[in-house]
Amino acid sequence: MGRKINDSYVLAKTDLSNLTGGETLKVEWDTVNNGNLHWKDVDESSLEYVAPAVWYGDRGLIAGSHIDGNLDIDYFNIPTTGNAADFGDLVSPYIRQQGATSNGSRGVWMGGRGASRYDRIDYVTISTLGNATDFGNITSARSGAGACSDGTKGLLGGGNFSGGDIKNIIDYITIATTGNSVDFGDLVSSRYVTYGLGNDTRGVFAGGHTGSAASNIMEYVTIATTGNTTDFGDLTSSKFEGGGCSSRTRGIFAGGDVVGNVVNTIEYITISTTGNATDFGDLTVARGLAGSACSNSIRGVFGSDADDTLDYITIASTGNATDYGNLTSSDIYQAGACAGD
Repeated sequence: MGRKINDSYVLAKTDLSNLTGGETLKVEWDTVNNGNLHWKDVDESSLEYVAPAVWYGDRGLIAGSHIDGNLDIDYFNIPTTGNAADFGDLVSPYIRQQGATSNGSRGVWMGGRGASRYDRIDYVTISTLGNATDFGNITSARSGAGACSDGTKGLLGGGNFSGGDIKNIIDYITIATTGNSVDFGDLVSSRYVTYGLGNDTRGVFAGGHTGSAASNIMEYVTIATTGNTTDFGDLTSSKFEGGGCSSRTRGIFAGGDVVGNVVNTIEYITISTTGNATDFGDLTVARGLAGSACSNSIRGVFGSDADDTLDYITIASTGNATDYGNLTSSDIYQAGACAGD
């Protein structure tokens, strides 16, 4: 049986991204905020409680169109390996290339394409199996947009719009509240099938296709503040239609298409700093992911395009991916993924 600690001295870690030590402070259990442990300052006053970001979770969801037109949401338990199981269905059939994100409780899929481009937003409660429900609409119908979240806002950047126009528009929604998206700002350049990822502060959009060439551009926004993106650095190569996921520290870009050649490369960035991406390792097979990557902040899991295999990595370390299991079908393609509780 565990025993709670109150008014005990511990070694404080003042920089959680670099656990190298700190001062000796006291901790206490916060009876107001559901029993969370938090710091007491040197003068014995309680430090301000800061709720953790919550868009990470141990259940991964991948939703994509089948070649026969059926549309499934699969789910799996990220900390363990094994095959996925059926969760339910999205609202619209024949939909693919949708942007997916979550706030930990809700999973949201935005836009996409089938016979035409869609402007719809679907959502599920991640903890409960079942079909998706209508959330609202994005500002313009489009597919292939990158998506990310800070746990409150969900962003959708770029995309291939109705008529085939490729634009640089960024929309956002408040994930906890249903309704239509609102303009956030613009990407530096117009492109689609981009990688998207973020943490509780920044959203990063990387790679993509301009309509005439693949891109290696990475750019970022501060998600809490609307506005245009700022240059972050470059991917190791120009590519598109890959999967992005992250921890609170590190962003991962995996797979993709380098103009006709599907690749197995994985690369990473430190989200809080700008700079070029660095090689991480390789997926088990070369694959175009179309956004089907998710994480619980510790593990990243990657789905495939028209293949049922799942890979995983440990985000904090570098190295090649390991086989995780299989999706429910081998004909799910151009899927969108998210994770939550």
